[in-house]
Amino acid sequence: MTKDDIFAKLKEILVSEFEIKPEAIKPESNLYDELDLDSIDSVDLVVKMKEYVSGKIDPELFKSVKTVQDVVEVLYPLV
Repeated sequence: MTKDDIFAKLKEILVSEFEIKPEAIKPESNLYDELDLDSIDSVDLVVKMKEYVSGKIDPELFKSVKTVQDVVEVLYPLV
């Protein structure tokens, strides 16, 4: 799975599960300010991405995540 694949899957989840407009989701989009997610949404997003990564996702990795691209960068080594 490439970084582009991860981004595409994240975008799909953000659109279907969080009802975010596809055009609003860009790599530089801030999860909290621009996409209006909260901390519970972030946990849900991580849970939904678990099926696409091999291995356990450490919640500590997500404490510094702010943008969609940050999520891609954290998940990429796990796929």
